[in-house]
Amino acid sequence: MIFDKSKIPSTSGIYIFKKGIAPIYIGKSVNLKARISSHIENAKNDAKEAAIISNSDSIETIVTDSEFNALLLESKLIQKHLPKYNIRWRDDKSYLYIKITKKDKYPKCLVVRKENENGALYYGPFSSKNIASTIVSEIRKVIPFCTQLKITNRQCFYSKIGQCDPCPNVVSKITDVQKLQKETKIYQQNIRNIIRVLNGKTDIVVKKLRSQIALETKKKNYENAIIYRDRLTRLENFAKFQSFDTENLSEFNQSEKRLQSLQSLLGNYFEIKDLKRIECYDISTMLFEDSTASMVVFIDGLSDRSEYKRFKIKDQTAQSDFEMLHEVLIRRFDNKWELPQLIVIDGGKPQVRTALTVLLNKNIQIPLIGIAKRPDRLIIGDKKLFTIRPPRHHAGFRLIQELRDESHRFAKKYHTFIRNKKHAIISVET
Repeated sequence: MIFDKSKIPSTSGIYIFKKGIAPIYIGKSVNLKARISSHIENAKNDAKEAAIISNSDSIETIVTDSEFNALLLESKLIQKHLPKYNIRWRDDKSYLYIKITKKDKYPKCLVVRKENENGALYYGPFSSKNIASTIVSEIRKVIPFCTQLKITNRQCFYSKIGQCDPCPNVVSKITDVQKLQKETKIYQQNIRNIIRVLNGKTDIVVKKLRSQIALETKKKNYENAIIYRDRLTRLENFAKFQSFDTENLSEFNQSEKRLQSLQSLLGNYFEIKDLKRIECYDISTMLFEDSTASMVVFIDGLSDRSEYKRFKIKDQTAQSDFEMLHEVLIRRFDNKWELPQLIVIDGGKPQVRTALTVLLNKNIQIPLIGIAKRPDRLIIGDKKLFTIRPPRHHAGFRLIQELRDESHRFAKKYHTFIRNKKHAIISVET
């Protein structure tokens, strides 16, 4: 492929590597020229980049007015074409969408994994839960909306901080018909503005906010004017979308490289198609009292704290980490939580052997490893319990160490909380 750098703009937009008329890879960037040049330079040392370059015969670019609009357009084009080298998009289970539930009287804006409701609006797919959730979170700070699936009798938390306004829980209790209609109309207008933003029509919402600022100022409602001014500033900054450039975000790029490295390392022992979800377990105890355990979850190589679980050990007779780990894994797999592609245990051969027993008894086939200390090494969870010690700076090994450290931190935090609470009660009683 002949690449003429001078014809590529240094603006935000979409780039499409093509073979004939078929897209084989679609990406976005805040700087198209720099990003495409990076692809070509990286092809010298990266197998995937080399495959993209060698199998394409042309590059098409589409300029957008903001990186946010580039992200939305990228997701639409990837969903439409499913390019060969956009690998993460080819498994339906990993798709992430922003969903607007239009059928509801008070529509919701949610992050979901599948398109499963006729009549709802879907935007995506997006490359990670972190990106989709951050988009929704940022929009909510500008345009309030509700995420509760059912209306309840209590004002929700987000309404207290201005991110669910008007709150459907409050509106549903209004008996004055005119006021009820007014508040409902405001909420539905908010949803229409969210749809405009997700359709790339941010300029319309900007104009509406400016009009609202002028109106509130004219009425001398200066506090309201300041609220709308702050929302306008946030929306304008959000539309630039600088901080969400997944192609340039070093953390995101690094996580993909570490996952590929780990998958390659473990591929010698397990058949692993992907490592979308990894769970790591650790036990925290002191003389087998107030014992706790943690389950931390990494999605796409990055921690997802919304998926974390903590356990207080119920078996007061347990006198070893193995017994506690056995209890925790039983409780975990008795729940219908999403299954991981890899389980990591903070511990050596005895802990891994315990985890293997639980998996075998429950007829669950998930790759399992342990990470033992002094020095750090991996225990392969099979009958032979092989021990491997990857190079110190091995990217995949570093990912497992990070998982272990985070699991230890989370378990210890809960253990400390329980001990402090217990000692505070004893202190009061004495």
